[in-house]
Amino acid sequence: MGNKPVKDVKEEKEQISMKIVPPLDRAYVRWLARDLERIHGFTPKNPRVIKPPDHYVEYMHWNGWLDLNLDDPDLAHLFK
Repeated sequence: MGNKPVKDVKEEKEQISMKIVPPLDRAYVRWLARDLERIHGFTPKNPRVIKPPDHYVEYMHWNGWLDLNLDDPDLAHLFK
C-alpha cells in the first residue's frame, strides 16, 4: 500500500452545441399565438364567490393564517 499514481489530466475540448429549428409554418404560428392568448388571457366576466368550508376557516384561525375577520362590514362586498 503506497501512494497512488496521479492520473493524467486530460484537456477538455471546447464544443459548441447548436440547436437547429426547422422553419415554422406561418399559419401554425398564428394559430398558436391566438390559442395561447385565449388560454392565458382568459378572465371570467362574473366570477362566483367561493367561501371555504367552516372547518377550513377554523383551522386557519388556529394556525394564525387568517388575520382578518370575515364578518367585517368593510369586507362584506367581497363575499357577496
